[in-house]
Amino acid sequence: MAQRILTDLALPEAELSILFVDDVQIRELNRRYLHRDKPTNVLAFPMRKGEYATLHSHILGDLAISVETAQRQSDRFGLNDMEMVTLLMVHGILHLIGYEHEGTRKGAREMAIKQKELFQKAIKK
Repeated sequence: MAQRILTDLALPEAELSILFVDDVQIRELNRRYLHRDKPTNVLAFPMRKGEYATLHSHILGDLAISVETAQRQSDRFGLNDMEMVTLLMVHGILHLIGYEHEGTRKGAREMAIKQKELFQKAIKK
C-alpha cells in the first residue's frame, strides 16, 4: 500500500519505515519527540528536514501508526480497519514530503484535498 501511495506521488524510488504500535507506544513517542503527552493516530518523522536533509534524499523518514487508535477511529470515518490504516499512511506520508495542516487554513485545505485524492486511488487498486 505504501508503494502505491509513493508511486501516485511520483516517488517510486523513495523509502520510508512504518512502525505499527499500540496507544501506549505512540503516546511515549508523542511525549518524547513532540512533547504532547497523549496518544495519537500517526506520527511522522521526516528526514528531508534539518542538517542532514540531503544526505539520503530518497529516504523520506519514519511513520508510527497506532493500530489501536486506527481501530477506534475507523467507525467515525466509516472505514474498515485496513482502510483507516491506509488513510493514516497517506496522511503520514504527506507530512513526510512537507504537507502541513496545523499552520494555515490554506495548508490544511491543500493537504485534505491531496489526502482524499491519494486515499481514493489507494483503496481502488
